Amino acid sequence: MMKPTNHGHCRIVLTGGPGGGKTTAADLFRREIGERVVLVPEAATMVFSGGFPRVSQPTAVHAAQRAIYHVQRNLEDVQAALYPDRVLLCDRGTVDGAAYWPDEPRGFFRALGTSLKAELARYDAVIFFESAAVGGMGIEGGNPVRNETMEQAVELDGKLRALWSHHPRFILVPHNPSFFKKISFALAVLDGIVSELGSAQQKSGRAKATQRRR
Repeated sequence: MMKPTNHGHCRIVLTGGPGGGKTTAADLFRREIGERVVLVPEAATMVFSGGFPRVSQPTAVHAAQRAIYHVQRNLEDVQAALYPDRVLLCDRGTVDGAAYWPDEPRGFFRALGTSLKAELARYDAVIFFESAAVGGMGIEGGNPVRNETMEQAVELDGKLRALWSHHPRFILVPHNPSFFKKISFALAVLDGIVSELGSAQQKSGRAKATQRRR
């Protein structure tokens, strides 16, 4: 059985190329099992929809990705504090910014004073939703702040997968011409992981409570 991260809170990342269906899956899953998980919303959407400029000039992209990284970390911390007994379901994670960084991914980690290994260690599992663009189909979903072309979506999908696949618990949800089948598979995967992590988190919490009483 998996144990919670060294942060003491179980975290699952839902990530993947633009239009992969991760946000839809997270929302559906939250509605189905409510009390077992809490959703950490996508930091990038919050930042850009809140008025942060989204432009392609490298210096501006660097600034945006630094902001998103810090928002992501703090969102996770807030949700963990508010819901200590639930599994965090993160709509993207802190590693994602490296794929959007104009230079090599290691430049992103260096700029933030961290490393790929350290950021991967924040999470207990990664569920990767392959973009519909990889299958030559239109980008699924309707995020109003998304501005990638099909070609850019495919490129980002590859960069994100190369980064996140280093996680020991990396699970791919491949593109499927049937979005229903893709989401059904993803929800089944999520259910299994949440059940496992939730059980591990409860045991960890009980052990800590016992130690405090001694």
